[in-house]
Amino acid sequence: MSRLQQTDGLTDDQQELLKLVRQFVEEQILPVATELEHRDEYPQEIVDGMKEMGIFGLMIPEEYGGLGESLLTYALCVEEISRGWMSVSGIINTHFIVAYMLLQHGTEAQKQHYLPKMATGEIRGAFSMSEPGLGSDVAAIKTKAVRQGDSDEWVINGQKMWLTNGGSANLVAVLVKTDLGESTSPYKNMTTFLIDKTSGFGETAQGVTVPGKIDKMGYKGVDTTELVFEGHRTSTAQILGGVPGKGFYQMMDGVEVGRVNVAARACGVSRRAFELGIAYSQQRETFGKKIAEHQGILFRLADMATKVEAAHQMMVKAARLKDSGQRNDLEAGMAKYLAAEYCADVVGQSFRIHGGYGYSKEYEIERLFREAPMLLIGEGTAEIQKMIIGRRLLEEYKLKG
Repeated sequence: MSRLQQTDGLTDDQQELLKLVRQFVEEQILPVATELEHRDEYPQEIVDGMKEMGIFGLMIPEEYGGLGESLLTYALCVEEISRGWMSVSGIINTHFIVAYMLLQHGTEAQKQHYLPKMATGEIRGAFSMSEPGLGSDVAAIKTKAVRQGDSDEWVINGQKMWLTNGGSANLVAVLVKTDLGESTSPYKNMTTFLIDKTSGFGETAQGVTVPGKIDKMGYKGVDTTELVFEGHRTSTAQILGGVPGKGFYQMMDGVEVGRVNVAARACGVSRRAFELGIAYSQQRETFGKKIAEHQGILFRLADMATKVEAAHQMMVKAARLKDSGQRNDLEAGMAKYLAAEYCADVVGQSFRIHGGYGYSKEYEIERLFREAPMLLIGEGTAEIQKMIIGRRLLEEYKLKG
């Protein structure tokens, strides 16, 4: 058990669950992660193992067949899984966000239909906001759902981008424009549709095509895709919550907890990078002594460990605030920003400690060096987080009078 990233106040059940996840990571993920990542191979056996452990239903309430755990418990499990291989945590993150959105905003019929099968992993979720030409500018989305007269039928056309689990998922929560003329605000003219499809690539449902995997620098194993709609027919029953015009706010609620998840992922990756760096520094010798005994390396280790610990505590605070029912967008933004930036720095310092060997694919740090950058942009870039943080600070510290 690491001295770093300890979490005070956990129950016996939480500690036992984390122990099981940690053991799973040590035995089932770490031994194969680098090999699978280099082949860009989907980790089916690992996914099957997580299904058996109930990870896909971790935060789904017991009444819907899940474990009913807290966001904190989930985040700590993600931290452990990411320490083994960040891509595996990506497989469950988007699934969890869709389950959370259903739980918070879905109709009872939608909850009863989807959540029990999501808890077992039979239904796997993905969500989609971004499009090829807009990135973080969500208000500028062009994918559109048009109502057919006064009926409950809709037709969707457009192209979405950067879907994690876009191929393997069979349920996608998609944000689209629905200009019904009831408001001039673009944020009130967006709707989240629940799209059922088959797993795989090509035409996966009527009018729904997943072209194939996007080739990436890192974050391999998990599939990242586009999603193309060409006359996809759906109905009002597939609108999240059953009422159009609420999609933007539903998505932002999901992304808020997703930011805690990304912070947890960054904490896991940075701890693994620190572990690799401090171990290597006690093995490698230069100028007649272990490199850990050189002051320059010792200072690096101290800096890395401090950042690993600070990011973890920030992430835990953000998760606990959400679990208590309080607004946590400020803390979630801070946690995501801090943890992602610190992760990139810690991984970079561990890479430097490894010297030339860090550049070799034989060493695990090479994989982490390619994975860490994704966390700088996932669930909102550092610049987006700073905007969120800054605006919330102005709300909190608004001058009186």
